Amino acid sequence: MREFVRPVATALSIACFVAFTAIASTGDAFAQAKEAPTAKLPENAKPDPKITAQIEDVAKKNGFASYDEYSNVVDNISLVLGGFDPATKKYVGSDVVLKAQIAEVQADKKMSAKDKKEALADLNEALKSPAPPVENKGNIDLVAKYYDKLAAALGDDEQ
Repeated sequence: MREFVRPVATALSIACFVAFTAIASTGDAFAQAKEAPTAKLPENAKPDPKITAQIEDVAKKNGFASYDEYSNVVDNISLVLGGFDPATKKYVGSDVVLKAQIAEVQADKKMSAKDKKEALADLNEALKSPAPPVENKGNIDLVAKYYDKLAAALGDDEQ
């Protein structure tokens, strides 16, 4: 499962970066963020100092002190977004969302037995290790305000 989670987490981080910059900035900064240097990185590559410097530069130009601060923001957005019910666009918590996804997979008649078994195993594993609680409740309101933009940037399958 780890070999599945790491690339998904990387893709989600990049998508959140683009989404956050779309919300937080306009004009040249957004255009630059869309051409993120991370697109040049091969999977599981050792960080190239030039690309690392570009990433730091893009983060700083978009109002972050560093890439680490940006990563912290992405983690918080992802944590909150993972607890939103896509149907109601209300925060219900990640456990409720995971249980709903389990029910969807169980009810899916088109999914193969093998895919269903794998999906249920992944979802049940995620349910066993719940996300940490949202410490800053203001983040819930902020993500709710921009939910449609974030969902569009991340794609419906990421929810």
